Amino acid sequence: MNRAELKAMAKEQLQGKIGVLFAIILLCAAISFAGTSLLTAIPVVGSWLSTFLIIVPLTLSLCIIFLGITKGTRPEVKDLFSGYADLWSAIKVQFFACLFILLWSLLFIIPGIIKAFSYSMAFYVLAENKGMSALEAIRKSKELMDGHKMDLFVLGLSFIGWSLVVAFTFGLAAIWVVPYMETTAANFYNSIK
Repeated sequence: MNRAELKAMAKEQLQGKIGVLFAIILLCAAISFAGTSLLTAIPVVGSWLSTFLIIVPLTLSLCIIFLGITKGTRPEVKDLFSGYADLWSAIKVQFFACLFILLWSLLFIIPGIIKAFSYSMAFYVLAENKGMSALEAIRKSKELMDGHKMDLFVLGLSFIGWSLVVAFTFGLAAIWVVPYMETTAANFYNSIK
């Protein structure tokens, strides 16, 4: 499936869901901001705690929500906390992916970037396979992205114009742009699996 088809499908899937997605993303941003502000006040480990206890499970929750949208499920605000059900696996996926990317980056920056694309679907894999081990989710992501890293890179580049629209509207356009980008990413995952 090409970029235009992925984006057209996302637009269609989002019809009638923007209001609830706006509430979900607004709540996600508020939780992230408040939780990160509180936890980063803890010396040394605060930023790690905020990443692993707030950002990581919310990221998994968003993957679950947007994968659900691609399958015709109507999202609900309570779905924002669904990632906490598999918190330990999500933490391990984030930890190992960051560790592997760091190790590859020690060779040079480019291998680290390539590996970041290789592991980029790990949360989607975990969202669909609750209880899967972290290393298995990372391995599956790597398999899925084999031959598709450039496709994802170009798909990301195709949203630069929308990102500028968000900037010029002081974030107001994010009400539609963020769900559009996330749903397109979930469609990309579905298309390569």
